[in-house]
Amino acid sequence: MTTATTVCEAFQETARIQPDAVALRTPADAVSVTWRDYARHVEQVAGGLAALGYRRGDTLAILLTNRPEFAWVDAGAMHLGMAAFSIYNTSSPEQIDYLFGNAGNRIVVTEAALLPGILASGVDLDHVVVVDGKPDGATHTLAELEGLAAPDFDFEATWRAVQPTDLLTLIYTSGTTGPPKGVQLTHANIMETVRGAEQVVAVEFGDRITSFLPAAHIADRASAQYFAAIKGVQVTYVADPRAIAAALPDARPTIWFAVPRVWEKIKAGVEAKVAAEESPVKKRLMSWGLAMAEKNGDAALAGKPLAGLDALQFKLADKLVLAKVRAALGLDELKWAWSGAAAIAPETLKFFMGLGLEVCELWGMSELSGAGTINPPGKARVGTVGLPIPGTEIKLAEDGELLFRGPGVMPGYRLDPEKTAEAIDADGWLHTGDVGTIDRDGYLTIVDRKKELIISSGGKNMSPSNIENTLKVTTPLAATITVIGDGRPYNVALVTLDPDGAAAFADKAGLSADPATLAKDPGLVAAIQAGIDAGNAKLSRVEQVKRFEVLPEFWLPGSEVLTPTLKLRRKPIDKKYAAEIERLYS
Repeated sequence: MTTATTVCEAFQETARIQPDAVALRTPADAVSVTWRDYARHVEQVAGGLAALGYRRGDTLAILLTNRPEFAWVDAGAMHLGMAAFSIYNTSSPEQIDYLFGNAGNRIVVTEAALLPGILASGVDLDHVVVVDGKPDGATHTLAELEGLAAPDFDFEATWRAVQPTDLLTLIYTSGTTGPPKGVQLTHANIMETVRGAEQVVAVEFGDRITSFLPAAHIADRASAQYFAAIKGVQVTYVADPRAIAAALPDARPTIWFAVPRVWEKIKAGVEAKVAAEESPVKKRLMSWGLAMAEKNGDAALAGKPLAGLDALQFKLADKLVLAKVRAALGLDELKWAWSGAAAIAPETLKFFMGLGLEVCELWGMSELSGAGTINPPGKARVGTVGLPIPGTEIKLAEDGELLFRGPGVMPGYRLDPEKTAEAIDADGWLHTGDVGTIDRDGYLTIVDRKKELIISSGGKNMSPSNIENTLKVTTPLAATITVIGDGRPYNVALVTLDPDGAAAFADKAGLSADPATLAKDPGLVAAIQAGIDAGNAKLSRVEQVKRFEVLPEFWLPGSEVLTPTLKLRRKPIDKKYAAEIERLYS
């Protein structure tokens, strides 16, 4: 375990372990950067920023797709004592204006395709650095910035001057309940969170991970940037998040994190491949293999390993079928993996456990530096989000709200003392806004967001996300299911289609894959109804969805209705689809 007190110090230690090992790459090694070259870029970026007049305590904005340059721009700024922060690539010019105003940055590093949004925002900037060229509006290319360092720039003295209490980054919340808040995180916040996490999970130099989620989100930032820099993890950058499944066999991650929708898509892909197999012999073999995997998943959930004939059959199924499935997915060297950022259905976790892949839930927030609780490998409890990481505490308030305390808790929101005081009480407890339960062994279960619980007109309290996850398992054509029912006599749902599933359905039915056409198709509506009915059978009567409407459009991440990490923006949904909702109750 490192004794470093800043991420800069930890990075410098890491870069010296195996300088010729690959640190950063893209699929098929189109770009491949060693730790030596990574460290050289970091020094050049720090020197270039210093030459432009930036100093410790300044801020730097990054607006990039997932690419290796992100790593050394972020780390270069950090070594100067600057706070580099990222914003979502889907940010509108108005949002960019607001975020840059809050952060107070005078410089941005971006790429040509994303520059127009920055220019349209009208934000007054001194320097605009573009990594892939020098279009109108750019002041420097990244190569030019790296070439600006003064000959007498003392890089080592500069990064050694960075303190644990210095601001490392800003993470802007996705704004489901109002304008985004700037979560301020220090070097100590991240270092202590990594220290706690590595007491639960083994991470070694040379482990492999991918970066495909938005770098503006704490999940990617903490894992693919800070954790990687501190522990020496190789990162494969996947610029298009929709291409992650195709990139996994190349990246071969040994540790991995994904949001529930990605796990659901991988599961659906495996099941679709079996369904589409034309050879009756192969199809029977694959179906038998997955049936044995399901038995293995059930046994894992019950905490009792398979025995007797089942154990022998599973061993054979693993050799003939499941090992090949893991290899085809690119997950055959996976040591552990997590799902987080939103609730996941236990059935989805059981599917992967059955395949021999331990996918565990964790829980965290930007406000506590990422991970707050983790399911320990080998001791995971499906349905829970695990135990508090060592060095942290959790408890429940009288109304069930989860409170968290630990060294990863932010010093506060940027320029917002009122919101900070609302979030962190005088005893240092972070009021998370999540409602939870804690079992007698200390495992935490998240019920839902405090402000999102449905209370029916009959007074029944329900978790919409629990209902939605149950329905999504049985309704593979749906990308999102939004359950509505607060103050109403029964629950209804708005359904959007999964673009891939919709295209496959349309192809088979001889229809246009346009969502507006499909939303009216009786066959598709019947398939959705069958899925909802199957999900309803697993719910209590009061939780069941009585009516639904398929919306004639796909929802995009980072839109007014969906956050970049695919969380539902419930209030904007209620407002935008008020007419559809009223129709469902008429």
